[in-house]
Amino acid sequence: MPGEHALGRPLVIANPAAGSGRAPVLPRLCAVLDDLDVGYDVEVTGGPGHATHLARTAVVDAGRTFLIAVGGDGTVHEVVNGMVDATERRLLGEDPVLAVVSAGSGGDLIRTFGLDRPVERLAHHLASETVMPVDLGHVTFQGDDGRTREAVFANAAEAGFGGRVVATAAKLPRRLGTSRYAVGIVLGWGGFRRVRTTITVDAGSVTAEVCNVLVANGQFLGGGMRAAPRALPDDGRFNVQAWGGSVTDVVRGGRQLRRGTHLERPDVREWQSTTVTVESERPLLVEADGELLGTTPARFEVLPRLLRLKL
Repeated sequence: MPGEHALGRPLVIANPAAGSGRAPVLPRLCAVLDDLDVGYDVEVTGGPGHATHLARTAVVDAGRTFLIAVGGDGTVHEVVNGMVDATERRLLGEDPVLAVVSAGSGGDLIRTFGLDRPVERLAHHLASETVMPVDLGHVTFQGDDGRTREAVFANAAEAGFGGRVVATAAKLPRRLGTSRYAVGIVLGWGGFRRVRTTITVDAGSVTAEVCNVLVANGQFLGGGMRAAPRALPDDGRFNVQAWGGSVTDVVRGGRQLRRGTHLERPDVREWQSTTVTVESERPLLVEADGELLGTTPARFEVLPRLLRLKL
């Protein structure tokens, strides 16, 4: 009979559409956990929002204390929103732990922690007890129906061109994998213009023409771009950036974004802040963890060290 994990019997919540190429991740993960004699249960998601339902049911109704999200950043986003009550800004259940096994086109959250590794190596990490308290982000935004909505996010959020890229990439075939974001940048390029925007952070407010506002908890974005190299996911602050250049400047600066050297540009402003408010002359699309949420006005707030992440 498989042994019990010190953090509780893991529930694996897996997106079947993620990592479904020549070497699917879920069976490889299960094979190693079996070899390690770690008992676990598996739930496979059936569509948008299902991972949130599964996570909420697991921690609230079943008292689960250890969840493993298998998928991309979108799957992680859904699982985290099941573990946290966004309205009350509190963790549900009995202090559950989250582990992430990347099997999607993004996988940016775990890059900050050096966990973008083969599943066989990650499975051995999952068998240990090491955890790290990390911050989460909370965002209030405008839904499609004009009502104010709330959500939490684990890695990063954007308002502006980044939201447009996510909306565009979501319409592209999944077979493009990590290149969906890059193709989304190119296709979303045409017709997007900078917007006069007021950004309010702890240090004050600034109003300027911008193409994008980045609110980062983790360091990576868009399938490996080191967009926020000074972000620390456990310091109680966001790394906030306002990109004042045109979309053409962003596209041309793709190599800088990938390396994290774009912060040297004079058209990029940067702050560290616990809260961020974004108000724009015309609505900007808001995305978080690669999931399109709604539009501005939007307010972001750090939820310090709210969740324990399995390392």
